[in-house]
Amino acid sequence: MQTIIPTPFAGVIAAVVLMCATAFTPVTWANDEAGKLLFLKGAAPACAICHTLEAAGAAGAVGPSMNELQPDAARVLNALKNGIGQMPAYTSLTPEQMKILSEYVAKASRE
Repeated sequence: MQTIIPTPFAGVIAAVVLMCATAFTPVTWANDEAGKLLFLKGAAPACAICHTLEAAGAAGAVGPSMNELQPDAARVLNALKNGIGQMPAYTSLTPEQMKILSEYVAKASRE
């Protein structure tokens, strides 16, 4: 018979396992795919026309490269809502689409 000896790290190990399992859920993958599609063609005009983002296979040359800028999601969301410089506000996107797109760009720009 096997004896399980509790350790002070058991709770920490369980928390890490849970966080890792949560980080790779199908919802996260679905949001990444939805964000990529919004970046490439869902937003009008498409972000990929102006911005480079290697993870999306985009090589726009008008706006800044997202890989160089590496904006956080809040910065992208602000730009989507209000526009910035020559970039227009994306009033045709829903708040949920803006959230998905901004989180995707922030994450993908760091890959």
